[in-house]
Amino acid sequence: MTIKELFDLRDQVAIITGGGRGLGLAMAEALSEAGASVVLASRKLEAVQAAADELNQAGYRAMAMSLDVSNPDDIDTVVDQTRQQWGRIDILINNSGATWGAPALDMPLQAWLKVMRVNVDGTFLMSQRVARVMRPQGGGRIINIASVAGLMGTDPRAMDAVGYSTSKGAIIAMTRDLAFKWAAYNIRVNAIAPGFIPTQMSQGLIEHHGDLLRSGIPLGRFGTTDDVKGAALLLASRASDYMTGAVLTVDGGVSA
Repeated sequence: MTIKELFDLRDQVAIITGGGRGLGLAMAEALSEAGASVVLASRKLEAVQAAADELNQAGYRAMAMSLDVSNPDDIDTVVDQTRQQWGRIDILINNSGATWGAPALDMPLQAWLKVMRVNVDGTFLMSQRVARVMRPQGGGRIINIASVAGLMGTDPRAMDAVGYSTSKGAIIAMTRDLAFKWAAYNIRVNAIAPGFIPTQMSQGLIEHHGDLLRSGIPLGRFGTTDDVKGAALLLASRASDYMTGAVLTVDGGVSA
């Protein structure tokens, strides 16, 4: 195959959770540019609708849907309507996430449970439901958005969010285990572990502790949403046919 063929996503259909802004929107743009039809799904319907409208106006194919990833009924609706619209699902990017900042000694139980429900339960429920579509199709690709915080401890002076870090570590373990279990169905399950990239979720953290965070990045800068596009396209395309259970770090060298 040529390089263009390896990265060509024409005739592919992708669901991207949390696709209305930040990393989710950047990945939606990357897959759209490669030819995929994309479904942007989030609890904030207005945000994903605005993003889908922009993609459609640019000549791509996008649809917006409301989705709470911890609600199985919502998941069923998104999957069913995606199949009604485009007939199949080839790619799933589990990008929806939640966080809660608090010292570990003071982390409220309800906050802990909320983070786990969205990040861990939501990632599994979406993956399970979409895999049930992918298996009879002959395969597919699932990309879980983890974090460098799931690979290592973090300085509490800069980031004190044990629930978030724990949930991202769980996503990495889930990615590796599902990759092994679903390889027989030709479903590849990989993860991206971004470092510190300014988004709506991380902007406050970077504003308050930017110098401390930057001092620990070997490349000396924060990432951008563009830095994740290539990794997402790789894992969504035939260029990664021999990859499953991989965790790609996009962190400026933090985890080196």
